[in-house]
Amino acid sequence: MKLVECVPNFSEGQDKAKIDAVCAEIKKIAGVRLLDVDPGYATNRTVVTFAGSPENTLEAAFQAIKKAAEVIDMRAHKGEHPRQGATDVCPFVPISGITMEECAELARKLGKRVGDELKIPVYLYEAAASRPERKNLADIRAGEYEAISKKLGKPDWKPDFGPDKWSGSVAKTGVTVIGARQFLIAYNINLNTTSVPRAKDIAFALRERGRLKRDAEGNKIVDSQGNNVYVPGMFKECKATGWYIPEYNRAQITINLTDFHVTPTHAVFDAAVKEGEKYGIRVTGSEIVGMVPKQAMIETGLHYLKKQGGSAGVPEGDIIQMAIMSLGLSDVSHFDPAKKIIERQFMEKPMLANMTVTDFTNELSRNSPAPGGGSVAALAGSLSAALTSMVAALTHGKKGYEKYNDEMEKIGVDAQNMKDALMKAIDDDTEAFNKVMACFGMPKTTDDEKAKRTAAIQEATKGATLVPFTVLENSINCLKVANVAAEHGNQNSLSDAGVAALMARAAAYGAYYNVLINLKSLSDKKWSDDIHKKADEKIAEADKLAGDVQKLVVQKLKN
Repeated sequence: MKLVECVPNFSEGQDKAKIDAVCAEIKKIAGVRLLDVDPGYATNRTVVTFAGSPENTLEAAFQAIKKAAEVIDMRAHKGEHPRQGATDVCPFVPISGITMEECAELARKLGKRVGDELKIPVYLYEAAASRPERKNLADIRAGEYEAISKKLGKPDWKPDFGPDKWSGSVAKTGVTVIGARQFLIAYNINLNTTSVPRAKDIAFALRERGRLKRDAEGNKIVDSQGNNVYVPGMFKECKATGWYIPEYNRAQITINLTDFHVTPTHAVFDAAVKEGEKYGIRVTGSEIVGMVPKQAMIETGLHYLKKQGGSAGVPEGDIIQMAIMSLGLSDVSHFDPAKKIIERQFMEKPMLANMTVTDFTNELSRNSPAPGGGSVAALAGSLSAALTSMVAALTHGKKGYEKYNDEMEKIGVDAQNMKDALMKAIDDDTEAFNKVMACFGMPKTTDDEKAKRTAAIQEATKGATLVPFTVLENSINCLKVANVAAEHGNQNSLSDAGVAALMARAAAYGAYYNVLINLKSLSDKKWSDDIHKKADEKIAEADKLAGDVQKLVVQKLKN
């Protein structure tokens, strides 16, 4: 599935009716989900995030830009944030199944349509930029809205699309910058001061551009062409300045991280803490404006876990919570991972895996064929992985087990990944069975319909076979880490490692049985024989591993 995000910034953060009118246009487009609306009163700017298929996202972006041009008048706009248009900037961001170049092409299509139909001057930036000097948004936005009338008509400032003349219409809408980029994390660091100059001092030390170079008398130093010379800052792909936010009654370092793979949030946060100390300023926390990729939160959580000597082999939610606490993301407003992490918006909520134990067993006991043994096998495997992760966590950092720290961290992380995959398989197995049943309900009046129905049943059955086969493979991995936990893990938890192996063996056999019963329905003998052979090999391997762990555990428990 191709999924693209769009993050337009509108020059209105105070009038709710206008913001709602723009967002309503986005909501009208089928296949697009409005993910976040983040207005700022002092900045008088709203960051809107939505996502969907490329075509639908482009349509939603156009309709939002059109409505913004109707309801926002730039001639009356004032705000703390740099701006030059009713829709100030509109980037496309690849999420899944889509390349950066495809997003750049979306930007070009949208830019042409906005220029042709709405008569708004459009500049392309970042990956969609038509020339190198327009790649950087800050360069395009130099002078802000007030400079547009002087720029238009000059060859260097000819828009990529739309009118090149200042007019009453352009005076109202301003210009729009459209492009394609990586995830941009809009990130503010909170300070226990109201001093904007001090906030800027810290920001200039952090940002890539750095600060103006000055001589001993404090005069700016310029190069031979008369351009200002800068002393570079600490971090690449980092833009920052300082400002004062009245609603928080404090100064902030406001930051755009244009590539968090290069400069992560925790690196900037830690450096800001150290820089602030030079001025007697304390960082009290931070905030993420708009949404953030899950990977960025995971990397930050793992960074602080490592600093504290903790193991990375903990649930994903715990890692994210560590990031939230460490960055102080709920300092000035509540940070809700379900709303702020973009991938969480597109997660399919599992029907079975989210049930209580009681509800699941009740559902299992009813006279419907699904959920059944396949889902139970996946559950057993996930319980095995969870127990091994527990043993690893109880061993990591424990006195007397220091030499096994790296090994315990590795199996802890591996076990967490297995646990999550097997939890997903609980619902995958039932869903695969239901797809087979749906195929049986296909029409079968004509020969053509019968042929299509038979083919669909066969294909769905193959899918229903591969789910438990994958569970079987994962069960073997569960046995391998359980063996390490039993051999080198905290011996006070030896019985837990033994139970982990037993559950993994049960998962392996449960999955094996489900593979075999599905193979009986297949007419593709070559495919069936191949899976049968592989499954036989896997169950034999599982038997041996389970036997080895059981022998080791019993021997240790008796001695």
